[in-house]
Amino acid sequence: MTKPFNINELLARIRANLRRSVPDHDEPGPLEVGDFKIDFQGHVVEVRGQEIRLTPKEFDLLAYLAKHPWKVITHGALLHAVWGPQSVQQPEYLRVFIGQLRKKIESDPSRRYILTEPWIGYRFEPAAE
Repeated sequence: MTKPFNINELLARIRANLRRSVPDHDEPGPLEVGDFKIDFQGHVVEVRGQEIRLTPKEFDLLAYLAKHPWKVITHGALLHAVWGPQSVQQPEYLRVFIGQLRKKIESDPSRRYILTEPWIGYRFEPAAE
């Protein structure tokens, strides 16, 4: 579009592009990785056969980590994926939610599923040692 443009024309073009885009809301069936079984449609998480209750943000955080097991995921990538682009500079959200998530999924303190990579991010290791 060339300037000056009408705001109604801009909004119409945005709506048209959104209609043509392919939604990525279709989650796959249950994901089984290591000790975890995650049902995306039912928002149900099982760790070693035991169902764990998670808040929606905790679920989104665990789901993102589970889709990228054994890989280091930066703080910025996690914040962007779970909270959106406006939260990339607010890592305190991430620390709080990772702590809450660890309390719920790591019943044995000696067994860590979410490992901290100092100054970088987190790594999800779903398999039992």
